[in-house]
Amino acid sequence: MAHPRCGLATASPSRGRRQRTGKAGSAVAAWVFAAILLPAHAGDTRTPLPVITPAATGTQCVEPPDVMRRNHMRFLEHQRDATVRGGVRGAKYSLKACNDCHAGAKTRSVAAAETGFCVSCHSYAAVRIDCFECHSSKPAKVAQGAAQ
Repeated sequence: MAHPRCGLATASPSRGRRQRTGKAGSAVAAWVFAAILLPAHAGDTRTPLPVITPAATGTQCVEPPDVMRRNHMRFLEHQRDATVRGGVRGAKYSLKACNDCHAGAKTRSVAAAETGFCVSCHSYAAVRIDCFECHSSKPAKVAQGAAQ
């Protein structure tokens, strides 16, 4: 049947869609089957969920937890720039304040063990943490005690 305006043939009754055969459907079923069963057989190779250690009792974080999870890197970068360029130390988003509240009870650090406050989430998210290549991962009191 020709199109009334241009004389071109119109699409078939199926409106240009291909009819599915069993081959494509079985390939999709195989992928779905594999996606469901493979994680069950992954065993210990899966990354464990992060272990979030509670902050020191009687303290309140500078921002709500959901804001900190989403934006902590921006806060730390802004603080870094203010410290390096403007000499502003000990402000609201300082790394020192994070260490003082979130250091683990056993390690007294946020990055010394796989279960450390920073390391556990960064490992889970596969994000390299490079703050502690230069900075101490321990609270000031613990770091001073170790230096003596």
